[in-house]
Amino acid sequence: MKRIALFPGSFDPFTRGHEDIVLRGLQLFDEVVIGIGRNSHKVRYFPLEQITELIEGAFRSQPAVRVMSYDDLTANVARAIGAKFLLRGLRNTTDFEYENGISQVNRYIYEDVETVFLITSPHLAPISSSIIRDLHRYGQDVNEFLPYQLQVPDKAK
Repeated sequence: MKRIALFPGSFDPFTRGHEDIVLRGLQLFDEVVIGIGRNSHKVRYFPLEQITELIEGAFRSQPAVRVMSYDDLTANVARAIGAKFLLRGLRNTTDFEYENGISQVNRYIYEDVETVFLITSPHLAPISSSIIRDLHRYGQDVNEFLPYQLQVPDKAK
């Protein structure tokens, strides 16, 4: 049986830290599905279509990685695609507290799913999507933090 992991998130944007989790996840799973969830509480900074294309391009040489977007509960999506695992990265204890609650709810909804936490590689731990958005918004080059290239915007949109 194929071991499929769903790596869910808003990925606004998808960072080198996320890429690290996917690549390390490939050592554990036969397939990693990057699931870009639509969060009703967040307005996206980067358009969903743009991020989807950029992530697909970053993993073009990895046939065991695919990208999808969804508008449903993560546990329901995992069940629908045959994923028995949810892959999550943890940068710190705050991430753990947040992710632990979500993993319990996902297990309640889909009892066959296991959440697998990988600790972020130390050199990538300071990187967060929110910091990258702020830097980008004010005209900073953020490409060293991303597995693809973004154009530097005009300062202070």
